[in-house]
Amino acid sequence: MVDGPPEPQHPLLVTTSWLADRLERPAHVLIDCGEAAAYRRAHIPGAVGVPHPYLKTGFDGLRYEPLVMGPDEFQRLARQWGVSEHTPVILYDDSSSLHAARVWWVFDLYGHRNVRVLDGGFSAWLDEGWPLTAQIPQPPPGDFTARTDDSHLCRIDALKTAVERTHALQIWDARADAEWSGADARGNKRAGHLPGARHYEWSRAIERPPSHRFRPLAEIRRELVAAGINPEAETVTY
Repeated sequence: MVDGPPEPQHPLLVTTSWLADRLERPAHVLIDCGEAAAYRRAHIPGAVGVPHPYLKTGFDGLRYEPLVMGPDEFQRLARQWGVSEHTPVILYDDSSSLHAARVWWVFDLYGHRNVRVLDGGFSAWLDEGWPLTAQIPQPPPGDFTARTDDSHLCRIDALKTAVERTHALQIWDARADAEWSGADARGNKRAGHLPGARHYEWSRAIERPPSHRFRPLAEIRRELVAAGINPEAETVTY
């Protein structure tokens, strides 16, 4: 058995060893933010699963609607997971924290602040030999109430204004290099990036396999600055 780092490098993260020490006496809700099929095969003991990693609005048989699900729908989900007003929530995925970060943002959008991400996620957990299960828990319902915090959203009109007023707002394009350059349209009618946006691909902040942990914060900050992104400035990401 190989332990992960003894301490997380940021308050929004927890380590694999921290979580492993609390499996038998959890005082939190653990959520697997990966795809449903992968969750059913194996997950960390005690983890509940999400219907879809992006928590978008209803599925029409072919695709999910593009927007995040509304507060009422998210509140029902959170209560099914056993989340109450002050319940600590731990998130993880098998996608280098891409999906866990999305679910973290949705929790933050709807007013639940006591939420952290397992650094390295399922990949680090599996590599270190911690226990797995296919058993799906049935937690008692919680009483979480969703309250939308609009300060965590940037709507299209506000973004258009920011683009028209140069330097009015820092815009960070976190997509892949080919999406940024326009070489990969990902099925969209147009390709490229927003005028004035700076680019730093999200995956550059993650260590290589098998750990998939976040790289040291000081290194990430240096690279952001080199890419023209001010880590202290008000920022819209996409």
